[in-house]
Amino acid sequence: MEKRSKMALCVICAIPALVFAEPGQERQQVILEAQQPVMTRLRDADSVRPPSPEGHPVAAMYNREAIIPPQCYTRTEGQNNPCYVCHQDSLPGRENVMNDRDLQEAYSFSDLGQTNHWVNLFRDRSKEVEAISDREILDWVDDDNYSDLAPRLKNAGFKGWIPDLADLQAGAAAFDEQGFARDGSQWVSFNYKPFPSTFWPTNGSTDDVMIRLPLDYRTDAAGKPSRAVYQANLAILEARIKGFDAIGTVPLDESEVGVDLDGDGRLGTIDEIARVDSYVGAAAGHFIDTHLYPRGTEFLHTVRYLGFDDSGKIGVSRRIKEVRYMKKWQAYNKGTLARYYEEEGFEKEAGFLPGYTRLGDWGLDNGSGWSIQGFIENRSGQLRVATLEENTFCMGCHSSIGSTIDKTFSFARKIDGAAGWGYIDLQGMADSPTLGESEGEYLTYFRRTGGGDEFRSNTEMLQRFFNDSGEVEPERLAGLDVYQIVVPSRERALQLNKAYRVIVDEQSYLLGRDATWHPPRNVYDEVSNTDSPTLEEGRVFDWDIRLDWRPEAARIVPGSKTVTSVSPNAH
Repeated sequence: MEKRSKMALCVICAIPALVFAEPGQERQQVILEAQQPVMTRLRDADSVRPPSPEGHPVAAMYNREAIIPPQCYTRTEGQNNPCYVCHQDSLPGRENVMNDRDLQEAYSFSDLGQTNHWVNLFRDRSKEVEAISDREILDWVDDDNYSDLAPRLKNAGFKGWIPDLADLQAGAAAFDEQGFARDGSQWVSFNYKPFPSTFWPTNGSTDDVMIRLPLDYRTDAAGKPSRAVYQANLAILEARIKGFDAIGTVPLDESEVGVDLDGDGRLGTIDEIARVDSYVGAAAGHFIDTHLYPRGTEFLHTVRYLGFDDSGKIGVSRRIKEVRYMKKWQAYNKGTLARYYEEEGFEKEAGFLPGYTRLGDWGLDNGSGWSIQGFIENRSGQLRVATLEENTFCMGCHSSIGSTIDKTFSFARKIDGAAGWGYIDLQGMADSPTLGESEGEYLTYFRRTGGGDEFRSNTEMLQRFFNDSGEVEPERLAGLDVYQIVVPSRERALQLNKAYRVIVDEQSYLLGRDATWHPPRNVYDEVSNTDSPTLEEGRVFDWDIRLDWRPEAARIVPGSKTVTSVSPNAH
């Protein structure tokens, strides 16, 4: 019998009767009753592996369209457009030719997808949230549920990736000033701007992302480990992913790398790499192209609660909601990937529901070279392997939207060059614009979306940045950094943590993971591809996932307002 977390919520002893808001109460209640046996099995299990479903795993799925996230059911009312950050046409040279910009202006769901299966959105959790004390949730989010995951997986005979980055629960303390994991695992953290707006702390979670390149990219030509070679290859990869001809780097001694990287005809110490057409060290001669990661690249992403340090500042929690792992097993060229997108379009037109090859303990194959496996909290708060349906939730964003670069988000949003190596730290980060635009990215998002979240239901953001007519007032953002824009008040942070804690206790992830305690406004229960209002002409936008980090582009106006600040070391 595996031990349970030291702190378990005692105020919720059984799955409570859900209270739903209109519309669709009757349908939602039927769904709850039908899925309650699944949730009960998950609640009763304490193994690191979830219980096997009754019947074939795919046939047992409640929502075959789990790749459609809840945010896709927003009521745009023909005017408010949060869709543009996901759905875009291809940019020159990109491997991503999904070309789904049209989804900004027209609903194109399958018959099944026209029904919003994320019924947790319609639930009123206010009573359950009220029953959790502040002290109880503070203790909960400060508990370490990561350190025992690896030994539990090993004891269970797990054959996939097993967490191999020590002390990750400690956040920034697990990494040095250049982002390298202190345990020698060769994971490297980087500082990036959170994707609008799902990964803003004010909307429920904090997170971090780490990258690790294959062994050849970490060793010199003689096969010896070399930090300088690794850093050079990371910088070259950054330039290739972003499509840049040159990139800044931490100070590098070219004699350690054996290559004149800045093109000045001699080997010296450099802070910029101008030769980005080839990797170095043992990886010299390996395939390289723009907007593509090398075969064997790994990403590690943790999704966390909102933590508090001793001074009350908000940052990443010690407790982790989810550990997400991606590995690129196959390096397809752009022509092959284009064919993949074409075939996906054919399948959608034919009415096929999405499906992914199961790779056992390695998770799911996204069809374009990557495997994705997640770990999520069980009822007592220990991390366990995600079920097929829970894992499928991640697949749409990492396979079927047009704005990503090689199916990923964060690395393309890293602060350029040397300043972007190190654990995520939003304090002092400017609201830099998207490449090709001149206004702060988040300010632009507020203008286009009409709120601080996709559903325009984050009342705190509306009160802080919008007038009574629902229009953003740019002067309210003057002098604010990213921390100050997207971090909630202490009161809201506690509510968000409590609301998600209720979902954990219920094990109702298959019904939705959004940390809401009152049903959000502006969300559809059912969408009609033909009758639901679509965006007006002029409300469809181009957008690039990359950012313009040049200081002159940041446009932060002096005169910062006093708001809750956030510490990257908070727990």
